[in-house]
Amino acid sequence: MKFIFITGGVVSSVGKGLFAGALGALLESSGLKCTCMKLDPYVNVDPGTMRPSEHGEVYVTHDGIETDLDLGHYERFLSTEIGGNHYATTGQIYSEVIRKERQGDYLGACVQVVPHITNHIQSLIEKVGHKHDITLVEVGGTVGDIESLPFLEAIRQLRIRYGAHQVVFVHVTWLPYIESAGELKTKPTQHSVKELRSIGIQPDILVCRSKSSINITQKEKIALFTNVPIEAVISTPDLESIYAMPSVLAAQKVDKLIQSQMNIEEYKIDISRWETLIKPALNNKNKPLKIAIIGKYVSCKDAYKSLDEALKHASMAIDYPIVLEHVSASSESLTANMLSTYNGIIVPGGFGSRGVEGKLLAIQYAREHQVPFLGICYGMQLAVIEFCRHVLGLKGANSSEIDSNTPHPVVGIIEELCQRKSAKQAIHSKMMLGGTMRLGAITDTVKKGSLLSQVYQAETLRERHRHRYEVNPEYCREMAANGMIVSGLSEREGFIDVIEIKEHPWFMGCQFHPEFTSKPLEPSKLFVSFLNAAKKRQEIAS
Repeated sequence: MKFIFITGGVVSSVGKGLFAGALGALLESSGLKCTCMKLDPYVNVDPGTMRPSEHGEVYVTHDGIETDLDLGHYERFLSTEIGGNHYATTGQIYSEVIRKERQGDYLGACVQVVPHITNHIQSLIEKVGHKHDITLVEVGGTVGDIESLPFLEAIRQLRIRYGAHQVVFVHVTWLPYIESAGELKTKPTQHSVKELRSIGIQPDILVCRSKSSINITQKEKIALFTNVPIEAVISTPDLESIYAMPSVLAAQKVDKLIQSQMNIEEYKIDISRWETLIKPALNNKNKPLKIAIIGKYVSCKDAYKSLDEALKHASMAIDYPIVLEHVSASSESLTANMLSTYNGIIVPGGFGSRGVEGKLLAIQYAREHQVPFLGICYGMQLAVIEFCRHVLGLKGANSSEIDSNTPHPVVGIIEELCQRKSAKQAIHSKMMLGGTMRLGAITDTVKKGSLLSQVYQAETLRERHRHRYEVNPEYCREMAANGMIVSGLSEREGFIDVIEIKEHPWFMGCQFHPEFTSKPLEPSKLFVSFLNAAKKRQEIAS
C-alpha cells in the first residue's frame, strides 16, 4: 500500500480536494490504480443535515452515503467510483470507538485519543488502501485547527510504520497577493509549514496556491524556509478551467516526484484527453447559452457544485459556451420578463417552503413559453404540482411536505398517501412502502418512445437519488391525458422517477440527481440533451 496525504494551511477552501482529484488523474494516466478519500474533522456524523448555504452541497455516493462535496471532485477526475467508505468524519469515528468500548472490545482499557482514535483512523485508511496502488487522502480543515489533530497524528504514525517510500506528505497552502505592495507574500506559507513540522510532519511536496504563477526567486525563498526541495515547490495559480490542473501538475513533473520517492517505475503519462478537453472550452467564440438555476441556496457558490460542473461538462461536449446564473427563488426580481432572457431553466433539489412560489413561477413560465426545462428532485415534484394546479385545475394541489392538509396531495410520503382512502385505492400494487430516504444508485425502466429513451438510448438507466417524497400515482392518469407522462419508473419499487411533457421542445423532471454521475470525460447524457435544446432555442431566436 502507498499513500499520499494532503493537508492544507493558511486558509480553508484552498483547493485540497481539486488538487487530490487532479493528482489522482495524473497518476492514473500512467497506469496506476488510484483512488481518493477524505477525513473530515467536524463532529457531525455526515453532512446530510448541514445547511447547503454554509457547507455547500451534499454529495451522494453510488452506495447511498451522504458526503462532503470534495468526493464529487474525486469522482469527476478519476475513472473509479468512490464509495461511502472513502469518507469519514470525527463524529463517525468517535461513534464507532464508543460503540466498541460499550460492547467491551477494549477489555476494560482506558480509551484514549492515542492510540484508540488514531488506530481506528489508520484502519479506515488501510481498508481503502488495500484495493489500490496509491490512495490519496485529504485531511479536511487547516493545520492548527484543534479538531484536525487526531487525523494529523494518525498520518504521522502511518509514515513511521510504512516509511517514506510508501507515504508522501503534500501540503497545500495559500500565498496572498498584497496589492499595495504589489507582490505575493510567502510568510503565511512559512508559518503554516512550521506549524505542521511542530507536530512531526515535514511536507515532501509543497503546493502553492496563488492568483498568478510564482517565479523561481519565490520558489527558492519558500524552499529555504520550509526545508522542501525547490523542485518540490509547486505553483498552482488560478485557472480558467479546473480541468487544466492535471496539465499544470504534469508540466512541473509532480508525477515524477511521486514516482521517485515511492520507488515506482517511471511510466509514461498520457494526459492528452485532458488537454483536448479544455481547448475547445477556452477558445470557443460562440455566443454563450444563458442558463438559469432557480434555487434556494444561491448565497453559497458551492451549494450546487456538482450541477454547475455537470453543465460545464455538457458545454464542453457540445463545444458551446454557457453562462450559469444562480437566481434566488425568493428574489422579487424573479419575473416573467427576467426569465425571458434565458435559453434554459433548471430548478434543482432542495426542501422546505421557502422560495417555492418563485420556483413554481419559473416552471410555469418554462412550460407555457416552450423554454427547455429540467427539474431535479424537488424541482420535479414542483413541476408536477405546477401542472396539476394550472393545467388540471386542481386548486390547492401541493406536496404534503409543504401543506399536510392539501386537498390534492400530488406529492407525499407513500405511507401517508396510502392512509388516504382515494390514494390507497390508486397506489400501484408494485409499490413498496417505506418512509426511509431513497439514497444512492437506483435502476429505472424507461418508457419506449419517450424523450428519456431518446436521451439515454437504453431501456434502463441507473442514477443516484436523495429524497423522501414521491409523486402520487393517483394523479398520473389524468396528468397523462393532459400531456404530462411518466417516462421513468424505479425497477424495484415502481416509484415515479421521471416525468416529461410530450408537446414541449424539452421539458423533463427527474427524482434522481444526474449531476452526481457526470464527468468531464463522460458528460451526463441528460445535460447534453438539455443544452442542445437550449442551443436550438437560441438559434431560433436569432
